[in-house]
Amino acid sequence: MRASDKYAYSERKYQFEKLCNRRSRVAAALSFVMILMYFSFMAMFAFSKSTMGIIIAPGLSLCILLGAGVIVGSFALCFGYVVWANRVYDPSVRRIMD
Repeated sequence: MRASDKYAYSERKYQFEKLCNRRSRVAAALSFVMILMYFSFMAMFAFSKSTMGIIIAPGLSLCILLGAGVIVGSFALCFGYVVWANRVYDPSVRRIMD
């Protein structure tokens, strides 16, 4: 292997490791937000039942509304990750591999 090939390989490896670290940070941030949403909902459910029982509309309590919000929030986080992966991560991987 020539010196220039070794340099190109080490540069690509460095760029890929940097990209993997960025992906890990994005995944950790999204996981933290999801855990925060879920455990906030569960804590309110466990320790503030009177608040969760507030009727917003006939047949709709705050608990049901917040539970649906957690589900919608998880879909939004997943959608955000997919958009980020398609627009940032995948093109960067292709650029490094070429």
